Amino acid sequence: MHPADPAALATVLIVDDDPAIQGLLAAMLLRRGYQVLTAGSAGEGLALVAAHKPELVLMDYQLPDRDGLSMLQEIKTHHPSSYVIMATGRGNEELAVELMKAGASEYLLKPFDARLLPDRVDAVLKLREIELANQALQAEREHLLLEIETWNRELQTRVQERTEALHRAQTEIAQTEKLAALGYLAAGMAHEIRNPLNSISLFTQLLGQGVEEIEIGDYLGKILKEVDRIDGIIRKLVDAANRSRVVVDDIRLDQVVTDALDIFSPQIDARQLQVSFTCAEPVPPIKADRTELEQIFTNLLMNAVEELPQGGELSIRIDSPEGLIAVRVADNGGGIASDHLESIFKPFFSTKSRGTGIGLPVARRIARLYHGDVTVDQTSETGTTFLVTIPREQKSSRS
Repeated sequence: MHPADPAALATVLIVDDDPAIQGLLAAMLLRRGYQVLTAGSAGEGLALVAAHKPELVLMDYQLPDRDGLSMLQEIKTHHPSSYVIMATGRGNEELAVELMKAGASEYLLKPFDARLLPDRVDAVLKLREIELANQALQAEREHLLLEIETWNRELQTRVQERTEALHRAQTEIAQTEKLAALGYLAAGMAHEIRNPLNSISLFTQLLGQGVEEIEIGDYLGKILKEVDRIDGIIRKLVDAANRSRVVVDDIRLDQVVTDALDIFSPQIDARQLQVSFTCAEPVPPIKADRTELEQIFTNLLMNAVEELPQGGELSIRIDSPEGLIAVRVADNGGGIASDHLESIFKPFFSTKSRGTGIGLPVARRIARLYHGDVTVDQTSETGTTFLVTIPREQKSSRS
């Protein structure tokens, strides 16, 4: 007997109407380690195949109740895992081809060499083991492909659902941002209108206190200028609501700062503030909206003037580093705590040392429209310096 292997435990069914051949074949296969069943007719053989499902059927082509070809076809139709070796004494190529097409795994001619038969059986069972393993792998592959297809459909459905949910959320966020922007704009405009109204109120009070004739003309001119400024703010609000504005003006920041200082000249004089304004070099013009740039510096100056004590110091310096215009607005009023440096640019945030209302947020927002920024350059107990940076080159238009 050969060493045991997986095929040695297989069951082999011998179907032959000659008892002597049955006995001879059974003896050889038993010695090889196979389990053996025998049948003398096609009907008996098919019954044993249905009951025991043998791994291999070794059968004669000529059987008393039916021919081997029809039995082979029935086995392969109903029991495809049972492999078949066909033995026949009628040897011709046409029959061999027909049997192999019908599903036979091997074709033997009688009389066959008994010494070679067990090796032929081993080979067919090995082939069966390989083919069934391949079929199982193929079935598993098809199952996995089906699962992947199902997962893909589920994933597509989930992605579509998430996309629709994201689109709805983006729509809601956009609407919320529009409402927030409207509220922010309204608050900013209210703040900006308050500044010239304060100036008008101050000049009106000064007129009521009795002043020289030359001062009356000067104060009336400033009042009219502030009225025009309010009108410009309102027109800008209407323009922003109706269309995208094209920036066409060449604006010099030193002139903007000079005009902003002029607005606060009554407060500066009344409180005897020491003001210095220097430019390191000629300031190049930029494409911008003058009213918007004025808002930046009127807000920064108001923040400083309100903080400065009587006789305090205010200094403004303009530099033109590579590709930028940098404006530093410094005062010797109260400083800003380090943990409040970012919060002061949030609307209506205030501290005990320095209130901001909405002025600083508006200033930063406008600077960022021009791809610049407003930051705290330095701060201490003896004062604060704000830094405004704006690129020299501006886009020709923006919304």
